[in-house]
Amino acid sequence: MTLLPRDPVNLLSVRDLEVVFTRRGRRPVRAVDGVSFDVRAGQTLGLVGESGCGKSVTSLAILGLLPKRGVQVSGSVVLEGRELLGLPQDELRDMRGRDIAMIFQDPLSSLNPVLTIGRQITEVLERHFGTSPRDARTEAARLLDMVGIPGAARRLDDYPHQFSGGMRQRVMIASALACKPKLLIADEPTTALDVTIQAQILELLKALVVDSQAALIMITHDLGVVAGLCEKVHVMYAGRIVESADRRELFGSPRHPYTAGLLASVPRLDQERGTPLRPIAGSPRDTIPWVDGCAFSPRCPNRIDLCLGAPPALAPIAAEVAPSSHELRCVNPVPAPVAAVVTSRRRPPVRLASGTRATRATKPVKQAARKRAKP
Repeated sequence: MTLLPRDPVNLLSVRDLEVVFTRRGRRPVRAVDGVSFDVRAGQTLGLVGESGCGKSVTSLAILGLLPKRGVQVSGSVVLEGRELLGLPQDELRDMRGRDIAMIFQDPLSSLNPVLTIGRQITEVLERHFGTSPRDARTEAARLLDMVGIPGAARRLDDYPHQFSGGMRQRVMIASALACKPKLLIADEPTTALDVTIQAQILELLKALVVDSQAALIMITHDLGVVAGLCEKVHVMYAGRIVESADRRELFGSPRHPYTAGLLASVPRLDQERGTPLRPIAGSPRDTIPWVDGCAFSPRCPNRIDLCLGAPPALAPIAAEVAPSSHELRCVNPVPAPVAAVVTSRRRPPVRLASGTRATRATKPVKQAARKRAKP
């Protein structure tokens, strides 16, 4: 195991992470291309972008869950002074679940179909903490009740196929939270959940960050979830981060045309009825290699000649009023005043699910979630 000087500020540091998929007779596919970011303890970081931009591959590379054959992973991933890339599988298994855990996007393929739900949760506790089977079962029932599964103790003996899609997702969340990891990666954790359960899960994730000072990486396409949960946001496109900023600054004044397009294509509760959406032209497949210029240029409304040629670098934006951590990868960004008009200077509503924002009606749900989150 490679030991590095421990960063006193950042829990996780990712530097120049690259993931290339290779196949005989075909051109290599660079799914992640030089991604770098840091996550502090107690911080919630959002990775946002369309499907295929490299969000999930980035998380799988951090956990060392990509297949060895046909995949080339390079760069550096440091967790508490330990280099994870190249770490032996035995040491990675000791860390997964205990120090770093992940809520996967597809619970049906992530849960073992021939083991009961109770066994799959208690195994984590017995493996990492040496908990007795009886105590582990009691804790597993508490975790299932915490994520909103009725009759939790009785459902421990059920199999994954006996749960609905949303309930399977809640089981995955309970399993990931079992060991109270220092870093939790949530890949679309609320996609299959209804509005009330989604509010509970988001409150549970918030409670985990606040109570245990764990770091949370939220991978999602739901900008409402990002607005209500994340402190820092990275927008990804074609394997690279194209814009990075604090939540309020990104939503208040997006500068990259891709970020502004994502926000403009989302229905807003403060718009008049009948206001047409403005979708981004084309699809994520309409791209060019970064070595030939900006990968977003074929779809970009701000495209100019400088967009082709040398790839743009991710560089800080000069702060106009106060010091800022806003970074941008664009040679012809959206002007700041226009960006502010596009997204409104008002704080974006938290769209919990299907365009629903947090209101007084969700407060009882949040209060119940807080009580369940307490040990």
